Formats: sequence, C-alpha cells, structure tokens
Amino acid sequence: MTLFLIGYMGSGKTIVGKKLAEILNYDFIDFDDYISQKEQASISDIFKVKGEIYFRKAEYKYLRDVLGLKTTVVSLGGGTPCYGNNMQTLLNTDNVNSIYLKASIPTLTKRLYDERSHRPLIAHIDSKDALSEFIGKHLFERAPFYEQAHKRIDTNDKDVTEIVEEILLNLY
Repeated sequence: MTLFLIGYMGSGKTIVGKKLAEILNYDFIDFDDYISQKEQASISDIFKVKGEIYFRKAEYKYLRDVLGLKTTVVSLGGGTPCYGNNMQTLLNTDNVNSIYLKASIPTLTKRLYDERSHRPLIAHIDSKDALSEFIGKHLFERAPFYEQAHKRIDTNDKDVTEIVEEILLNLY
C-alpha cells in the first residue's frame, strides 16, 4: 500500500510522514523534494522562473510516477490534490490510501508565520492577520478536495506521536 498525506501547508505532512514511514518500515517521499530533484531546481525557483502553472503541471506529471510505488508514505504538497484531477486519481488508484491531516486556521497561522520565507505562496505576507486571512481563503477553496480523502485526522493540539498513532489505528 502507498499512503498519501494531504492537507494544507503546515499541517504536519512531512514530519508525520517521516515518523509514520519509520514505524511501518516504508520508504518516505516528500513530494516537493521529489519534484525539486526531478526539475533540478528548488520549488521557490520553479515558482519564480517558470510560474505556478508550470509547477502544477509538474505535480500532475510526477504524481503519476509515485502512484505505482509500494510500501511508501508520500507527503504531498498542499495544492497537489486540488489541481489536474489529482484527487480523483488518488481515490481511483488501487492500493492507495489518502489521509487528510486537518488543522484549523489558528493552528496553521501559528505554525507557518515564522517560516513564511521558506514557502513561496506566503513569503510575501507580512502580518499574522494577513496570513490568517490568506489561509482561510485557501482552505475554503481547497477543503472540498482535502475532505474527499479516504481518512481524516485532526492535528490540532496533538504532537507527532499522537497523530501517527491515530493514523495507524485508522489504517486497518
């Protein structure tokens, strides 16, 4: 089985994915890192040089590469399920389980504010209120895709170990 962690940036997909893969003895792929390696450029540089539309097409292309992997946890980028029919592809592929790591707007704002400079979509935002508003708008647009996941895990006020345990309990 391949597990795909989805959710908004800051929801914990990478840190949870690494721990989950370690416990399950699965491989781990951070999808943004995978794209960076394939494109030989950072995500920020891809956005700056080639634009978001190019990046979304690359996500679509490279998602098909990782769908066939076995015993792998893949941490998808926050927008990946929302473009190019990617969510339907995840839902319609055998031996794939998608898990939505759900976090509230206040939780996401708190987690993301100090790391804005590392995230191209929010690097320009200069206040917590503006960030909170941006996240709220994005979640409103993206939630219908995220909510289609096979499983949903609330990550608010939980540490990584608690989230991983809840995922493991809900897998089988």
